[in-house]
Amino acid sequence: MLGQDVLSAADLAGHEALALARGDLDITDRRAVEALIAQAAPDVVVNCAAWTDVDGAESSPEAALAVNGPGAGHVARAAAASGAWTVHVSSDYVFDGTKTTPYVESDPVNPLSAYGRSKLAGEREVRAGAPERHTIVRSAWLFGAGGPCFPATIRRLAAERDELTVVDDQVGCPTFTGHLARALVELAGRPALGIVHAAGGGSCSWYDLARETIAAAGLACEVKRGRTADLNRPAPRPAYSVLATERGHRIPRLPGWREGLAEYVAAGVSTA
Repeated sequence: MLGQDVLSAADLAGHEALALARGDLDITDRRAVEALIAQAAPDVVVNCAAWTDVDGAESSPEAALAVNGPGAGHVARAAAASGAWTVHVSSDYVFDGTKTTPYVESDPVNPLSAYGRSKLAGEREVRAGAPERHTIVRSAWLFGAGGPCFPATIRRLAAERDELTVVDDQVGCPTFTGHLARALVELAGRPALGIVHAAGGGSCSWYDLARETIAAAGLACEVKRGRTADLNRPAPRPAYSVLATERGHRIPRLPGWREGLAEYVAAGVSTA
């Protein structure tokens, strides 16, 4: 989902880009990563590869960690060895959600889930593997045209049902991958060392996002408020993971999440 938009954004910005799917390169294979990056000799490597199944990571923590932790390290080390900069995508789930004001880059991390711990491990691997040549971009609640996502699921369910219940006790920053991709390409062109936060402007709950999605799609479906505890999901989620930045004008600011949702809906994305 994100990778496809990064490729499009890179093309529009006039960059020559080499895009690799998992079938082309498994980032858990260190030797393969080293060989391919050495051969390609890139200026920048944007790592969008990740284990993103939050609940699945609870039952397969080692598999999730292999991709999100050491796998990210393989990419960063190989990029640094070839003289390239690494732009690595991380997550709001490195935080525990106990704050009531937006998280900034210097806030203490304390992931609640196996997924969150694997993403934090990835940040540490990238810093260790490319200490002077990395940008770690924390983002949140991604949705886009290139794969399954929350708005697509809500549109499908709202077309099938008269009523949905969606949790309103998790608050974050929905982020359109088309907007994030442009920010990643911009950071690739003027890299900023260290961790940065880049997510859709504003914040909302999943309930709010569901209502906006249904309204934007012109569907008639009532949305009721639910609780996370009632879902009995394997992985705990941060109740509040709104992201902000303390890095000033050097960091691209993304449009608001409603603008991202409007672009997503206007594109006529099919439900999934």
